[in-house]
Amino acid sequence: MSEDQDWRLKAALETQDMRRVLDDVLAAVRAPQVVEETGETLPHDVAVTHDGNVLFVYAASRESLATARRAIEAVLRRGAVGSSIYVSHWDDAVDQWVQVEPPPSEEQLRAAEAAERDADAVESRTLIVSAGKWVRAELEQSMREWADRLELECEIIEHRHLLTTQVAFTVTGPKRRIDEFAAGLRAQEMATLRTERAVMVSPL
Repeated sequence: MSEDQDWRLKAALETQDMRRVLDDVLAAVRAPQVVEETGETLPHDVAVTHDGNVLFVYAASRESLATARRAIEAVLRRGAVGSSIYVSHWDDAVDQWVQVEPPPSEEQLRAAEAAERDADAVESRTLIVSAGKWVRAELEQSMREWADRLELECEIIEHRHLLTTQVAFTVTGPKRRIDEFAAGLRAQEMATLRTERAVMVSPL
């Protein structure tokens, strides 16, 4: 998803025949009959996907999202499928989707505030990965740079073995940024393993 896709629609569908409905929706939102019914063409900057029984729509603007919503609601009406729809906007300040429609309840607001306080709480966490001797230095340098960008304190400890090294990253900072660091470390570890395998099987 590109950085300018700042709006999201989430539709929880109420049906037992989920696969058929999802296939119908994904196939029909740009169909001529839906365009005729709504009087609008689905914008090209709209992305439609799903996870389980939840349909997601991402768009670069609220206007594009509203157009997509009308198309999806038209398809669901034709299939007599009920849904609960929520519209959210990405907020860089809190680094998460913020629901704007329907307006969050008092209970939801309190839960969001509690989650925000938890995400901003400063903590220390130690994350351990294994890296071969050929790519260890690259892994460490990449993760030091990532920690700097996230403004996290980072201490690296190595436990060397014959062919591999266990590298422990102890990072300190807001919980949300440590979570982001951990996700980056997992991705970097997988990339490192692929690189290491390529090095080991390549002819010298």
